[in-house]
Amino acid sequence: VALALQDPLSNFFAGIAMSVSGQIRIGDYVKLSDGVEGTVADFNWRTTTIRALANPLVIVPNAKLAQAIVTSYADPELGMSVDLHVLSTSDLALVERVALAVARDVQREVPGAVPNAEPAVRFHTLGPTGIGFSVGLRALHFKDQALIKHEFLKRIHTRFAAEGIVVPTVDVVTPARLGTAGRDGSPGTPAGARG
Repeated sequence: VALALQDPLSNFFAGIAMSVSGQIRIGDYVKLSDGVEGTVADFNWRTTTIRALANPLVIVPNAKLAQAIVTSYADPELGMSVDLHVLSTSDLALVERVALAVARDVQREVPGAVPNAEPAVRFHTLGPTGIGFSVGLRALHFKDQALIKHEFLKRIHTRFAAEGIVVPTVDVVTPARLGTAGRDGSPGTPAGARG
């Protein structure tokens, strides 16, 4: 009997402990250490039901949930960062102005963004691929981040093109471009380029 009741009792007491602590509530967005994430849809004495982003229901025994490392995004707002690069020859003042203008539009117009939040631009890296910077935005909920980032990238791409701001790309070397490279690894004549 003791063995048979071990799992139900551990789930029961774990459920009571989590309920009393109030750390996990219905409606909270959580991410477990095993990769499961979603909104807490139901909570009872035995299990916790999490609705994942793709809409399936994940049922987690309370004892397992109590033992897992859980990141809770229960706060109504959270910051998010989008990383970008521009050529090192870019006019950084222009880059900053354009990025802030696009970010402000996204904050005001995109569902799930915090309308009155003030975005920020911070340059942080000078490297072989150019200058790296981050744009800080704010979302109402964790699940809103994907749409905000999606809209921001679309709009910043269009504005950068209009302003002549170039995003560096990696030059990929393909076998066709290698052509007749020397045996010592030195570049040869690209295929089709011989006179």
